[in-house]
Amino acid sequence: MKTLAFVRHSESVANVGNLLAGQSDFPLSDKGKSDALNLAERLFRDFPVDKLFSSPLTRALQTAEPLARLSGLVVVTNPALMEQHIGVFTGWSYPDAEADARYEQDRTKRWEWAPPGGGESYRAMAARIRPFFHRIDELPDGTTALCFTHAVTLRIIVGILEDTLPAYPTGLTRNGEILAVDYQGLGRRHEIRSHYYGDQTEGRE
Repeated sequence: MKTLAFVRHSESVANVGNLLAGQSDFPLSDKGKSDALNLAERLFRDFPVDKLFSSPLTRALQTAEPLARLSGLVVVTNPALMEQHIGVFTGWSYPDAEADARYEQDRTKRWEWAPPGGGESYRAMAARIRPFFHRIDELPDGTTALCFTHAVTLRIIVGILEDTLPAYPTGLTRNGEILAVDYQGLGRRHEIRSHYYGDQTEGRE
């Protein structure tokens, strides 16, 4: 058994601007950078971390880097942990996207919906994310791995870990929230524990 903890990045510039970031490389806001430092100290205290994984997007890496410095571990990037490609809506404000007839506002109907302009459906995201768990399967039992990722990606990760796909949660994790499991392999229904230190914002997708 391994312990996996998935962490949503701290507040980004896109969160502040109420923008759909998608796979654009928005950095953390000043508050997000400060929150990432505080989060690292608490994670270092509460999780005996052995491995650090991150989405290659800057906002996730900037959240992971303070913990890497504290722990002396190298952050291993993996594109499976990237955010949804939101196609033509990348960088749009939420009000502008929601006013466009092509944007699927109903979060329960996004399994097959692919944003126009090369965006990913949730089905495609699940296919991208699942191989990451094969990488986890290769780690020794007893390993604790922290994985820094994004809001929509976490929605799909929860569906994978709870073995409910194509059903998935429609709520969002908060910036800096941690979802931890005692990982036993794909195809099992894992109990997910939420850790939240309360000093960050919810943000949007």
